[in-house]
Amino acid sequence: MSSRSARLAELPKIAPSTFKPGGTRLVNEFDMIVIGSGPSGRRAAVQAAKLGKSVLVVEKGRRVGVSVHTGTIPSKTLRETVLNLSGWRERGFYGRAYRVKQDIGADDLIVRLRKTLDHEVEVLEHQFNRNAVKTANGEARFVGPHEIEVVAENGETRIFHAAHVLIACGTRPFRPDYVPFNGTSVFDSDEIIELPQLPRSLAVIGAGVIGVEYATIFSALDVSVTLIEPRDSFLDFIDKELIDEFMHELRDRNMRLRFGAAVTSIEAKEGGGVTTTLADGRVVASEMLLFAAGRVGATDRLNLGAVGIATDHRGRIVVDPKTLQTSAPHIYAAGDVIGFPSLASTSMEQGRLAACHAFGLAPPPPPEFFPYGIYSVPEISTVGMTEEEVRKREIPYECGIARFRETSRGHIMGLNTGMMKMIFSTRSRRLLGVHIVGEGATELIHIGQAVLNLKGTIDYFIENTFNYPTLAEAYKIAGLDAWNRMARG
Repeated sequence: MSSRSARLAELPKIAPSTFKPGGTRLVNEFDMIVIGSGPSGRRAAVQAAKLGKSVLVVEKGRRVGVSVHTGTIPSKTLRETVLNLSGWRERGFYGRAYRVKQDIGADDLIVRLRKTLDHEVEVLEHQFNRNAVKTANGEARFVGPHEIEVVAENGETRIFHAAHVLIACGTRPFRPDYVPFNGTSVFDSDEIIELPQLPRSLAVIGAGVIGVEYATIFSALDVSVTLIEPRDSFLDFIDKELIDEFMHELRDRNMRLRFGAAVTSIEAKEGGGVTTTLADGRVVASEMLLFAAGRVGATDRLNLGAVGIATDHRGRIVVDPKTLQTSAPHIYAAGDVIGFPSLASTSMEQGRLAACHAFGLAPPPPPEFFPYGIYSVPEISTVGMTEEEVRKREIPYECGIARFRETSRGHIMGLNTGMMKMIFSTRSRRLLGVHIVGEGATELIHIGQAVLNLKGTIDYFIENTFNYPTLAEAYKIAGLDAWNRMARG
């Protein structure tokens, strides 16, 4: 008898009805197995359970909630902790030297981080228990079209059977061979949340969403930050005028931007410190380095070949955009593992949609517009078309601008920066896009999102009454600014 067979034989016996024909393998039956417990996985599991289906969630980590431990929640918790301890929000009044806590260490950040994560895990576990969702810890791999093998840390192997499977394993940091990751001075984006101590200087390679978020968070702690990006531009899906405003603020607080040159070498010195050499000859010396240039789908150990599912060069799975089915119709994929837009918010909806489709429930069509949120310092949020997209479509338009310092609430908060840009069609007067950079951008954006999806016009913002004083008044200011620019017959 093989060691694997021996392990299987030792498992507790289960009801005879759960054996597959032939009786050669021990199988636990479920209506749906979900691989991964991030935003898409948890939403799919709960949705399927609410439809009366039996659900198993397989999670490789010790605890459920992938975004809880290394994704969305930690970086946002870190951001909030930094803004609170540094007194960032009050510096408009008290000057750039103002700090709530003078000596901020890594321990200050980690204490709050762990407290938040514990709470999030507790909430998620309670949600699973309340909906009778089963969980299994271990690494999952396909061994047949409907069969998933789960290997626990202790080597215990179990095989589960499901009518439907959702792959929601997410992504992991891209770790090229030329980067000397060591966990002490060179980190990836999953490791950085528990760095041993705060650096005096930090180089960040990759000006994507993750790189920009961490670069600006550490900059708010007065760490000397250099942001390196081989392309000449960054965050290209954001309105260019907003990016110009954002870059101006970064430079104003002495962040160094090194764009347009590839990294040729990275050297971690034995005595500490990292030297990064760029293709144009520039050298960036820093105490620590964060490599955040992309992520890859965590699919390499799923044995997808057993079910005929292929991945691209970044390990991502191609799905039907409407149903989220893979090339195997009973297997679905959702979340970051299928690529763009890779947002926690959209991942949740993808998971719900997959579960609904699997069990014959047709959900209402998703709203046409959904917001993007970048939790940098300052925040960026956008919904609808950018000015560049409007021009490309040759839609006659006009823009309205509001600066947060023009609002009474902005004065009260001591805001010197922050702006809102709104784009309207001059032909139909409809709102086409809202773009915000500044404090509270990710909250404010939802007013614009609602108006966009309800096909509202500029008249809503001009005639509507907003609470006073609020930053939301910026909608009226920007609306009036656009109205003043529009030709009227």
